[in-house]
Amino acid sequence: RPPPVEHPNPFAPTTCVVPIRVPAMPGAYGVVDQGSRPSVSPIAVSEKGTTGDIIEAENDRASWRDAWRSKLSAVLATPAASCDDSASRLSVLVKTGLLRFEDLMENPGRFFEAHRLLAQAGFQHGPGFSIRFTVQYNLFAGTILELGSARQLNQLREMQRTGRLGCFALTERLAGVNSGLVVHTTACWVCDDKDKAGGYFLLNTPHPGAKKNWISQGLTASLGVVVADLIVNGETVGPHAFLVLLRDKNNRPGKGVTLTDMGAKTTGNDLDNASIEFNSVRMDRTALLDKHCDVFTVREGKQGKGVYVERGGDASEGATSGTKKHRLTNMDRIGQRLFTGRIAVAQGAHEFRSLLFQRTKEATDNKPCWVPSAGKSDSTATPAARALSDVPQLKSLYLEETRRHERTGRFLRVVESALCASLLSKTRPDSVLVEAVAAAKVRAVDEAIEMTHRLRQEVGAYALMAKTGFEHTDFLQCCKFAEGDSRVLMMKMARDRVWRLAKMKTKGNTGGRGTLVDTTSKREASATASLAAQIQDAAARGLSPTEAWDEASEAAYLLAEIAIEDIVTTWLDPVAKL
Repeated sequence: RPPPVEHPNPFAPTTCVVPIRVPAMPGAYGVVDQGSRPSVSPIAVSEKGTTGDIIEAENDRASWRDAWRSKLSAVLATPAASCDDSASRLSVLVKTGLLRFEDLMENPGRFFEAHRLLAQAGFQHGPGFSIRFTVQYNLFAGTILELGSARQLNQLREMQRTGRLGCFALTERLAGVNSGLVVHTTACWVCDDKDKAGGYFLLNTPHPGAKKNWISQGLTASLGVVVADLIVNGETVGPHAFLVLLRDKNNRPGKGVTLTDMGAKTTGNDLDNASIEFNSVRMDRTALLDKHCDVFTVREGKQGKGVYVERGGDASEGATSGTKKHRLTNMDRIGQRLFTGRIAVAQGAHEFRSLLFQRTKEATDNKPCWVPSAGKSDSTATPAARALSDVPQLKSLYLEETRRHERTGRFLRVVESALCASLLSKTRPDSVLVEAVAAAKVRAVDEAIEMTHRLRQEVGAYALMAKTGFEHTDFLQCCKFAEGDSRVLMMKMARDRVWRLAKMKTKGNTGGRGTLVDTTSKREASATASLAAQIQDAAARGLSPTEAWDEASEAAYLLAEIAIEDIVTTWLDPVAKL
């Protein structure tokens, strides 16, 4: 059963009232001009909650919402003329302080609503600005919030004041969305007595396959959070995040940094996507995001030796699974941003679908169809009043869309509420919430793709016209592989269930209490057993584990689809009989 949520009304259609911490960074409700500092006006709040948090009053959220919509209307009044133009507009939006970088942690309800309102405001112009916004706030700033020291958080505040932009460089040519977060880019610690910090990092792209690939905002960002394999004394200590200067004060690429445009796309061409290569880029010791780790040099005789240390975690470190606590790696912490990103992506796809159906229905409601008068079939008959929306197949599709859109929307809201509670309590999402977030992303995106495609088939030439929204449906393709490819998430769901079944059998739980039927639906339990049997049969025929899973991939994806439906049902009705 999903954990209880703290929100008084998780199904509120436009917002959720959530506890927020006292802001550590200036906020603003008024719209300020480009070049101004964020307002330092205090945020009005209501009474304290029992946990010491403060509750954002609904009238204050409404004031913020009005200001945010007003600024979005100004920023997105016309389509961006170029990537530079689009980036400049984001810089203006960032500097207002209406949405602080720290709202991701301190006011996540506002963070998610800001994404939804942006998706609505930017529908006409395509997905480029929305993706740019998510990269800036969730991936770039969010990773610094997660991994950065107090000094680096101050640097992030200064970036908000000045409107400097950043990017997030994880994906590589041979380590993309299907890689499982593998990185080949290296950051080697070099001991150096002449350096006041005792050494420095050298950032390198060791081979062409390690080039950072499809990095959104990579051409216009001043800095980047770059994920690289940290090497100390010739030994890898795993992927770590570094804050890297990509362009100097004159906007020229930094020394050793090569930025290449990925080329034109089918949509979202106001967003720059870059390939990034590093050639012996020297980084100060302070480039490492070092809230949880550090690297320094110690003397051993006449030689210096690099030392890597992990800093102690707080009480909330690690997510629990049963009674055993999982030790978080630095890559685990980097991956935390994928959870908030998956909800933002899911909501973006859901909003796009909603607006496309809304706009299309307005058009078909006003599109008359020729219908012969009763008892007449010749071409001279006077047409009866009937709209295209009344054609049976389209009418049926609209009714189905209303039902499915409402259910998926409720699921997204309740999962968002639980994730907000986790962020506010500064605890790691447990396995139930992590899987619900993955299910939300897969369900919202796949359903949006399915329903918008079916809509396209029923409205004829209208779907070919510019400015209808159909020209931007490839945005949903972006959503499918963003923040964790949907196929990868589904395969993990299937593998987890087969692993859990095998673990139960190992403990002797082959019947009675403790079986899968006790914790899942009968259909899911049956699909899990069937997939496990296929894997075992393949192994008996001498296939490797990889070959066995490849052979059983269709059954694995079917199991994942069943599991996702069970997850949705359970979260919407925890006491439902599955």
